[in-house]
Amino acid sequence: MGAAMRRIHMGNALSAFGLGFTVPYLYVYVAQVRGLGAMTAGLVLAVFAVAALVVLPFAGRAIVRRGPLPVLLAALVTAALGALSLGIASSAAAVLVSAALLGAGQAVMQPALATMIVDCSSAETRSRAFATQFFLQNLGLGVGGLIGGHLVDTTSAASFTLLFAIEAAMFLLLVVVMATVPMPHAPRIEGAPVASGRGSWKQLLGNRAMVQLCVLGFVLFFACYGQFESGLSAYGVEAAGISTSALGTALAANTLVIVVAQFAVLRFVERRRRSRVIAAVGLIWAVAWAVAGYAGLGHGSQEMATAAFVSTYALFGLGEAMLSPTVAPLVADLAPEGMAGQYNSAFALVKQLALAVGPAVGGPLGASLHAPYIVAFLLFSLGITFLAVRLGRQLTEAQDRPWLAKSRVVARGGAPVSADV
Repeated sequence: MGAAMRRIHMGNALSAFGLGFTVPYLYVYVAQVRGLGAMTAGLVLAVFAVAALVVLPFAGRAIVRRGPLPVLLAALVTAALGALSLGIASSAAAVLVSAALLGAGQAVMQPALATMIVDCSSAETRSRAFATQFFLQNLGLGVGGLIGGHLVDTTSAASFTLLFAIEAAMFLLLVVVMATVPMPHAPRIEGAPVASGRGSWKQLLGNRAMVQLCVLGFVLFFACYGQFESGLSAYGVEAAGISTSALGTALAANTLVIVVAQFAVLRFVERRRRSRVIAAVGLIWAVAWAVAGYAGLGHGSQEMATAAFVSTYALFGLGEAMLSPTVAPLVADLAPEGMAGQYNSAFALVKQLALAVGPAVGGPLGASLHAPYIVAFLLFSLGITFLAVRLGRQLTEAQDRPWLAKSRVVARGGAPVSADV
């Protein structure tokens, strides 16, 4: 890795560490510590999603016009202001405005950092770069949440103010880290169609492969990430009788599998078709939902149900480890020259939509309609496999099997070509 890539990975770790400090405790902080009630706390979580949906359509164009680094720095300053003001806010209005700033800044960081990874990597190193990013994000979130949990005191608002101040400091530290390294320009891609710097959404929607990947991405995030802390946890508690400590163990198992298996999995997926890897994830997640069905609908002992539920989260983690070096590089390789920021922002927008809809749909289903919930999401997982195989027919050989590309950068945005390999 060059100096720029090391800084980018440091940035991912620091930002995730800062988020891990506060995100798990937002509800408790707003509802109980500040005494603003459950409704305001729920609105704060909704504001995070709404702020992301508002800013992401503009983030891609800004990245294309200004470059990812200035956009990232602006997002970091915005997030730092939001975190700091959230730590001292005492009224509902102040909390909601602060949450909007923090949510908007967090949302824009994702496509900006992803575009910087694209600019600093080649076809041969991109999958490993994104795998490292995902590894560090999960590690940072886990460590941040662990340390934050030991610092907070629900009887003291000052402890939460300290927590949010540390988060703001992480973002400002990242401003210094990223601003002090020169970023390379995006490489010139031979044979790739030249796109307008304006980042036309019409042009993006005309790319059939990208549209299909966005549909697939929505189902991926809806059927997995959108269920972790809503539908699946509600199902575990209500149907399987899982205790809160066991639920924490399941979440820890998910993170542990990602951290331990990420680079072992990478060695396996680097030489496989990207579309086939995503299809395999759909099958793994279908098995995970079947295991969850056993945990809540079977007639085994409570110990067996708990073990099955923890295994469900572990299987999801395995699938996530396979996706991290696959999906994000594919988004970059589908983008025409100069359009990586627009494509990364579009995919981040799809992710936010799925994360907003997923809990709203999965929460009530998982809590009350146990069997339909499991069957529905098992079918969604099989749908991932179907959509991935279908997407593979739209990809070029260089996009689906990048290790076959002769140059060090993958040709992007072209029509499918045949290859005798």
